[in-house]
Amino acid sequence: MNARPVIMLRLGDWSELAAQATPIRFQVFVDEQQVPADMELDEFDALSCHALALAGEETVGTGRLLPDGHIGRMAVRADWRGQGVGAALLQALIDEAERRGMRRLVLSAQTHALGFYTRFGFVPEGEVYDEAGLPHQMMLRQS
Repeated sequence: MNARPVIMLRLGDWSELAAQATPIRFQVFVDEQQVPADMELDEFDALSCHALALAGEETVGTGRLLPDGHIGRMAVRADWRGQGVGAALLQALIDEAERRGMRRLVLSAQTHALGFYTRFGFVPEGEVYDEAGLPHQMMLRQS
């Protein structure tokens, strides 16, 4: 069995990383989860710090950090899930937030992923709600 390449992380702005991040987001959110395509890209992309997970030259995951400390658009290709890609992306975004002096981070988690985010110090806040037809819950992390 061939070993998978080591995951490398890259942070940058939308103008640098859109071409690599967009296909992952559409594959995960639009194709798999049936989120309407017109909801996937938004005005916050241009304002955010984006993270890519790369396996060699291949993009396998992405996420973003908004200027207000909101982490979102976390997406990992199905064939790379369960291998630490999401954890590496989330930690890179948390580290970048801390580097920028952000002490309060929030995210809107799909309810099936609450346990994942809890491992990084996020705590559920409020009630479960519907976003794009999927159950979500706000989560908060204070440092």
